[in-house]
Amino acid sequence: MADILLSLTMPDDVAQLVEDLLLSRPDLARGFTVSQAEGHGAEIPLVEPAELVSGHSPRTQIRLVGPEDRMRAVLDLIKSELPRAKIFFWQVPVIAMGRL
Repeated sequence: MADILLSLTMPDDVAQLVEDLLLSRPDLARGFTVSQAEGHGAEIPLVEPAELVSGHSPRTQIRLVGPEDRMRAVLDLIKSELPRAKIFFWQVPVIAMGRL
């Protein structure tokens, strides 16, 4: 089965919960990358005064690579453990990966 890239974008207050969940399941997530992002658009509620001024909301993005069945299991795990987390995700095929 080919590897895919799973990208998860979430509110900052959910990120640590997702990280802990992924770390508890090394059989599904061998490793992942976390970075800060800015959420823009009609689907992103701007609540705090700083968000209203800047026009975006802070987000955390987590990316992980693995076989499609494992990435599907990661999504199922998050959905069962954090059903109201408001996490946006997408998957794309990985053409190549390695270490340089």
